[in-house]
Amino acid sequence: MAPTLTSNSFLLSTTPHPRLSFKNPRFTVSAKKSGQNQETTTNSGNPFNFDFGKLPDVTSLIPASTNTSSGLSFGRQRAKDPGTVFIAGATGQAGIRIAQLLLREGYSVRAGVSDLGAAQELARLAVSYKVISNDESKRLNAVASTFQDAESIAKAIGNASKVVVTIGKGENGPATEVTTTDAVQVIQAAQLAGVGHVAIVYDESTSGGSTYNVLDGITSFFNNLFSKSQPLTIAEFLQKIVETDLSYTLIKTRLTEDFSPESSYKIVVSAEGSAGADAYKVGKSQIAKLVVDVFSNTAVAENKVVEVFTDPSAPSKTVDEHFSVIPEDGRRKAYAEALEKSKAEVEARGAAEASKRQEQEAKKLEKKEAKAAASFAKEPEEKASSPSVPSVESLLDKAKGLSTGFSFEKFSSQLKSAVEKANEESDAQVATVRGRAKAKNLPAQKAVVKTPPRNPFASKTKEAPKPAKQTEVAATEKRKIFGGLFQQETIYVDD
Repeated sequence: MAPTLTSNSFLLSTTPHPRLSFKNPRFTVSAKKSGQNQETTTNSGNPFNFDFGKLPDVTSLIPASTNTSSGLSFGRQRAKDPGTVFIAGATGQAGIRIAQLLLREGYSVRAGVSDLGAAQELARLAVSYKVISNDESKRLNAVASTFQDAESIAKAIGNASKVVVTIGKGENGPATEVTTTDAVQVIQAAQLAGVGHVAIVYDESTSGGSTYNVLDGITSFFNNLFSKSQPLTIAEFLQKIVETDLSYTLIKTRLTEDFSPESSYKIVVSAEGSAGADAYKVGKSQIAKLVVDVFSNTAVAENKVVEVFTDPSAPSKTVDEHFSVIPEDGRRKAYAEALEKSKAEVEARGAAEASKRQEQEAKKLEKKEAKAAASFAKEPEEKASSPSVPSVESLLDKAKGLSTGFSFEKFSSQLKSAVEKANEESDAQVATVRGRAKAKNLPAQKAVVKTPPRNPFASKTKEAPKPAKQTEVAATEKRKIFGGLFQQETIYVDD
C-alpha cells in the first residue's frame, strides 16, 4: 500500500527567495550515485540546483515553472486537456491530498503555489519518502499562483479543464486561510480560462460557532476592524458562481484530521440543508477521494450543492449512487429567470416610454393642425369685416349677380336715372359755388382803427409776422354707382 499524507507530514517554512528569472525556466539536477558526482546541466545560470545526496532511486524532480504564459493566452487559448486538473492552494492541508490522489489516478496536475521554493522542498520530500512515484512526479507541474489576481490565476490554469479549490484554514500553505473572496478570484479565473468544471470544498468548521471565550471575541473584533475587506458569505459566494457559465459542484463539510476516529466512518452525501449540526466530521483524505471521484464523472455531480458527513453505520456507495439522488441546484435557474424577467421589464419600460413619446408627438401635431385650421377659417371673416378694397372674389360674385336677368333696356334706364340724379346734384353744387364767388366780388368796407401814439424813446419793436395765406382746398366727393361696381369721385373747383 502506498504511503499517504498525514496532517503532520509536511511542515513547510516558506523563507523568502530571490527574484526568479522567468525567461528560461530550466533546471539543474545533481545526484550522487556510487560515489561519483553526475551532473546534468541545462542552464548554468538557473537558480534551481538540487543535490539529492544518497538517493539512488530519485531520477526526476517535479518540474516547477514560473512561466505562466503557457496558460491562458488572451486572443488564442490553448486546447484543454480533460486529464489535467489545476489545484488552487496545492500546498494546503486538503489541496496536497487532492494532488496526491489525482496523480495516483493518472491525472496531470498543475499545482498552484505561492512560493516555488517551498514547492521544491515539498517535491524533494515527497520523492524522498516515496509519497509520489517518479512517474507521478513527471505529471506534476508547479506554477506560481496567488489569490490576488484572476488574470494571473487564469494563466496559471493553462490547459487544465478542471479546477478545485478548498475554502478553509490552512489551505493556502500550512497556516494561511483561503476565504470565499479568494475563491471568487479562482472562479473568475476559471471563467476566463474556459474551464469545464469547478469543484469547491467549503470547510464549515472554519466559520464555527462561538467558544464563549472573551479573547476570541476580542480577536474577531480587531480582525474585522483592520481587515481590508470582509469575506463573502456562502450565499453570496454561491450567487457569484451561478452568475457564471461554469459547471460546478459545491461540497459543504467539516474537515478533521486523518488520524481521528471519524475518518474511519463511511461518508454520506446528502442534499443541501439535510445534515444536522451533530453530524460527524470528514477526514481530509476522504474529501480528497470524493473530489477525485467527482472529476471521474462530472456529469452526475454537475451544478449541485451537497453536504458531506460521516456515519459509522452508513453503507459504502459509489459516486454515481451518492450524487444521482441529489437534485440540481435551483439558484442558476432562478437567476436565469430573474435575468429574463429583468430584461423583459426593461424592454417593456422602453416600449412604454417610446409609445408615450409618440402620443405626445401626436398631440403636438394635432394642436398645430387645429391652430392652422382656425387661422385659415378666420382669414375670410377678417377680410369681410375690414373696410379695405373689395377683393376679386367679391367683385366676381357681384358681376355674377348682375349678369343674371341682364337687359340693355333696364341698364339704359338705370344709367339715365343715375346721370339725371348726378346732374341735379351738380347744378346745386355749381350754384353754391357761384354764390360764393359773388360774395367775394362785393366791395370791401374799410375798418377805422385808432393807432396809439408812438413813443420816440421806445426801441424798435419787432414786426409781427404776417399771417400766411390760407390755401383753399378743393372739395371732393366720392360715391359708389352701379351697385358698388364703380366709384365716382367729384372734385369741386372754385371758379
